[in-house]
Amino acid sequence: MAHRTERAMATIIAKKRNARRSQSANGTAWEFRRAGALRVLEVPVLAELDWLVHGFSTRSGGASELESFGDGRKSVEKVLNLGFSDWDKRERVIANRKKFSNAIGARKMRLVTMRQIHSDIVHRVDLTARGAAEEPRKADALITCERGVLLVVQTADCIPILLVDTKRSAVAAIHAGWRGTVRRLTAKTLGRMQMEFGTRPEDVIAALGPGIGQCCYEVGPDVAKEFHAQFPRSREWFDGPFDSLVSDGNDPHWLPWLSRRPPGHPLPPPTAHLDLIAANRAILTAAGIPAARVFWSDFCTGCRLDRFFSYRRERRTGRQMAAIGIR
Repeated sequence: MAHRTERAMATIIAKKRNARRSQSANGTAWEFRRAGALRVLEVPVLAELDWLVHGFSTRSGGASELESFGDGRKSVEKVLNLGFSDWDKRERVIANRKKFSNAIGARKMRLVTMRQIHSDIVHRVDLTARGAAEEPRKADALITCERGVLLVVQTADCIPILLVDTKRSAVAAIHAGWRGTVRRLTAKTLGRMQMEFGTRPEDVIAALGPGIGQCCYEVGPDVAKEFHAQFPRSREWFDGPFDSLVSDGNDPHWLPWLSRRPPGHPLPPPTAHLDLIAANRAILTAAGIPAARVFWSDFCTGCRLDRFFSYRRERRTGRQMAAIGIR
């Protein structure tokens, strides 16, 4: 296989493209590529690898019909829901998945999903060991070095993360909510790739796709305490009264009296906003992946309902997919 990663990384910034972009703080751009009625979000440095297929799905262009109610009126939106839900028809989801697979160039690849349980479980997909009828495993990360396999994660706010070993042609797909993040799922996935495939962190490219941003991700003391217990620098990933959250309200700098609630109405517990992208970037670089090889989208699923599904904002909603595979 012809690996052109270093040349691709050197030329990506210089290229001027006409597609819609999502600017990443490390100086690269993500791009929307239109495929019929679908728009697929791609990382250009990964798109330059001719042995790889990847893509992050968006909301529009599918066969599913998502009902919503506003101002007392019902509206129906045609969406690309890629997760089996009680509100959607199974045949429509299957049709959507086929449409998405075709859009990213994975028409003949076997799509492998998992039963996501917000864990730190990593499953290796090995076609020589199990048949194509294998039931989805309970896990939150998949790894493989097999050709013809498309690993996918489903999200509607959690962070989808793709890892690519550019030297040994191995890939991973990770579902990182706050529980997986606090358990260092990305680092454990990288460690499993090291053990199974001989992966070296310096050869890995990481892509963190659209998820809920710090602007919209409000969490309480339970989440803050978990991060505080696991990461010495976790305060950097929170916006709000972090010290009060982790000290059960004993932070002398927290000023609840600023609330205008009348007497007899107790204050709700304080909350803060968590940056899952920053947390996972820090975990990946601490595990040895060079910062210049970690790419992230600046799209917030909570803010951009025109592009993505958001469980926190909508509750009754669809699922995106992030997919990666070896041709």
